[in-house]
Amino acid sequence: MDWSPAGVPGQNGRTALVTGGSGGLGFEVARALAERGAHVVLACRSTARGRAAAARVGGRTEVVRLDLASLDSVRRAADEVRRRHERLDVLVNNAGVMFPSRASTEDGFEPHFGVNHLGHFALTGLLLDLMRRVPGSRVVTVSSLAHRAGRGATDEAGARSTTGHRSSTAYGRSKLANLMFARELQRRLAGSGAVTLSVAAHPGLSATALWQGAAPGWLRPVSRVALRLLAQPPERAAWPVLRAVTDPLLAGGTYLGPGERFESRGTPAPAASSRASRDALAQVRLWELSEALTGVRYGPPASRTGTDGPPAKAGG
Repeated sequence: MDWSPAGVPGQNGRTALVTGGSGGLGFEVARALAERGAHVVLACRSTARGRAAAARVGGRTEVVRLDLASLDSVRRAADEVRRRHERLDVLVNNAGVMFPSRASTEDGFEPHFGVNHLGHFALTGLLLDLMRRVPGSRVVTVSSLAHRAGRGATDEAGARSTTGHRSSTAYGRSKLANLMFARELQRRLAGSGAVTLSVAAHPGLSATALWQGAAPGWLRPVSRVALRLLAQPPERAAWPVLRAVTDPLLAGGTYLGPGERFESRGTPAPAASSRASRDALAQVRLWELSEALTGVRYGPPASRTGTDGPPAKAGG
């Protein structure tokens, strides 16, 4: 059966934090949640843009400054959220960069990897204790079709590289890391007895602000054609993320994307993923590398039997 936002249940009493909520997919998800009664926290690099977005979102909405390119900013944002809220029902790890102009983050990381993965890894770890015992709570991490081109997600040299930051390889590596993180987080949550679920989603193709970066020359004509023929507007591209946030029947570890035209558009459905994203040992290596690079530790891991078991059922 096709999914649509019309079937999204009421969100009254829930608090959701959306990174990058001032525009694009994050804004559309935030607006949909607010319309259904959720208290929405827009975590944005620019508080001015965040406040403007909050006015458009309406409902019970607030803004927290978050620059994922700075681990100090991530910690300050997490502290601010913890001061304001005793619990968190939803964390949407949505914000990201593509082909940025700067060669490294404030902490010296390759910007795709530092912003798209390490910043969200740190933020999730710093906020997770607000969620672990909240029934129906969920961490949703936004990946991409580009994860299939990703390589070297567990390579520390790549994570610290200051060259190639405008390459599709670097972007793909960060989105592969997003998906690997979401799956390893689910395993650890399930093994620790937490009721929180970790799920992932990708939007397919959408002409959001991400494409305004300095894409490699060879990719520009390809992307223009692909966006013209296959892209869907941000409000529709946000559907897989919105379903990942709100569908009460989803199992932990689920990965959603558009169900038509090679997952570029259409209604949300289970998505395919690369072999690399399903490598359980690589997921652990990425986790350990991420803890070392960010200084954020989630606690002892659950025991591993050697293979990933079936995903946990939703509902806790």
